[in-house]
Amino acid sequence: MAAAVAPLPPETEVVLVAHSNAGRFMPVVVDAIDRTVKSCIFVDAALPVREGLTDAVAPALLETVRRKAEAGRLPPWSQWWEEADVAPLFPDEETRRAICDEQPRLPLSFFEQHIPVPTGWDNRPCGYLMFGADSDEAQGDDDKAADARERGWRVEHLRGLHLHQLVDPDAVTAMIRKMG
Repeated sequence: MAAAVAPLPPETEVVLVAHSNAGRFMPVVVDAIDRTVKSCIFVDAALPVREGLTDAVAPALLETVRRKAEAGRLPPWSQWWEEADVAPLFPDEETRRAICDEQPRLPLSFFEQHIPVPTGWDNRPCGYLMFGADSDEAQGDDDKAADARERGWRVEHLRGLHLHQLVDPDAVTAMIRKMG
């Protein structure tokens, strides 16, 4: 991330956006880049602990991936779940193939690490964009959204599944811009 923003003029403020498990890494990214971070937006993402060390994945997921590891490496993430659960995440087969062809086989150790959460990383506006069913149902059922609200963050909702940015990139982009 530091290399990605390095070419920007020094006075350029950035909005950081993390999806899924990348949310757990947001604090170290904020700390690592040499730019003013205007805001942090978590898109259907895991939230880091408020301070200390955050697990790289939720304990339940860690147990799942441990069972799937072979020789210390995991299959691509789309193979962790049943086909009936994965297929609806993609808008079409062409998109699915393109995404799946790029999936790495990560080492199990990646998921077993603990990520430091630097003090003050969230001393800026943060927001949580959740994907789910209708907004009334989603607002009552999403622990991450509740956590974000408790932190005083803005919480928004778009109807869709976990990879909704592939299905309706314009709506997701518009909401991120509105929040950022």
